[in-house]
Amino acid sequence: MMRAGVASLAALTLALAGVVGAAGAHAEPMPPPPCGFTLSPPHVVQVDGVSKVTATITSAVCGVAASPYQSVACVELAGQQGGSCMQGTDSAQAYYAEPYQPGATYASRGRGCGIIVPTLPADNCQILGPITATL
Repeated sequence: MMRAGVASLAALTLALAGVVGAAGAHAEPMPPPPCGFTLSPPHVVQVDGVSKVTATITSAVCGVAASPYQSVACVELAGQQGGSCMQGTDSAQAYYAEPYQPGATYASRGRGCGIIVPTLPADNCQILGPITATL
C-alpha cells in the first residue's frame, strides 16, 4: 500500500513539474532567412511590341555558406483572383497573362528561400509584398 502512495506522489510531482515547465517555455523566434530578396513593384514593359505588366524578385545578399534556393514572383490585377507566378532559383520574373489595362492597379508578391549549403532549404522563406501600383 505504501508503494502505491509513493508512486502516486511521484506521478503527481512529475505532472506538476511538467505543467510548470510548459508554462515557463516560450516560443523561440524564427531565425532570419539565410538570404535576402528584393521585389520590384509591378511595372509595364514592352515584349515583342506588346505592353505587359511584370514583377521581378531577385536575391540580394546571402549569409555565410548560404545561397538562393527558390524565388517566386507573382503579379496580378488588384482585387481579382488569378494572376501569374513564375519560379526560379536566384531570381524570377512574372508577366500578367491578360492584356495590359492602362489605369488599372496591379499588385506584385514574392517569396524567396535560401539554403544553408549543403543542408535542406530553410523553412522560413522571406515573404514580400504585396506592392501595388496604378499603371
